[in-house]
Amino acid sequence: MAATLAALVLTASACGSVTSGSAGSAATGEQEKGSTLAEIQEAGVITVGTEGTYRPFTFHENGSGDLTGYDVEVMRAVADELGVDVKFEETQWDAIFAGLDAGRFDAIANQVSITDERKADYDFSTPYTVSPGVVVVRDGEDSISSLADLDGRTTAQSLTSNWYELAEQNGAKIQNVEGWAQAVTLLKQGRVDATVNDKLTFLDYENTEGDTGLAIAAETEDEAHNALAFRKDSDSLVKAVDQALADLQADGTLAKISSKYFGEDVSR
Repeated sequence: MAATLAALVLTASACGSVTSGSAGSAATGEQEKGSTLAEIQEAGVITVGTEGTYRPFTFHENGSGDLTGYDVEVMRAVADELGVDVKFEETQWDAIFAGLDAGRFDAIANQVSITDERKADYDFSTPYTVSPGVVVVRDGEDSISSLADLDGRTTAQSLTSNWYELAEQNGAKIQNVEGWAQAVTLLKQGRVDATVNDKLTFLDYENTEGDTGLAIAAETEDEAHNALAFRKDSDSLVKAVDQALADLQADGTLAKISSKYFGEDVSR
């Protein structure tokens, strides 16, 4: 099972949708040379690609406010450690790696999962988000405590999600839904027994809604590790960013940002 899930994670996002912020993408066309720390410091700014529509990681409050989110705050803290400003360039996910390749920005901050495929084309910082998949049930449900317990049970899953495949592989009967909101509605109504999704999605929902009446029944063994992405040969910049992340981990900044958006530290 671990090997199967690991293979799925290669092409799926941290939030389970193949179209969201950490979906698979390889370098296309000619890639500009990587950015160096000296170039960033001389310019006094690091330019970062992000979607701006991927809550709670990178979004605009109320749709039109200032850019904010977990990834945005982490990147701003990293820039502070580097002693430079940060400029965010918002773009659609489908174009974000092409923008990095073309040199439009120096890095991507958008919950990009580290995969072997991507590591062949890009450099990555150390992870600042770690998240397994989870089986979510109604609070008090004790007949489901593992993925194997989904056999013969009904789960609500999106057809475009890797979690659909995982639930199906464990014998679940699938009720197709359009996304997380519909899945939890059916779960609360008792029309399905569970839903499988990314832990961050559940934590964000619980942090936003308070008492949801739902609980995590099980976690997958494999975890998604999400990091900042850079063009190849950005060695000096990546090294400095890694040191910045280590310092932010040590002084509790990453834990504080995590708790703000998820109610717990998801940076380890």
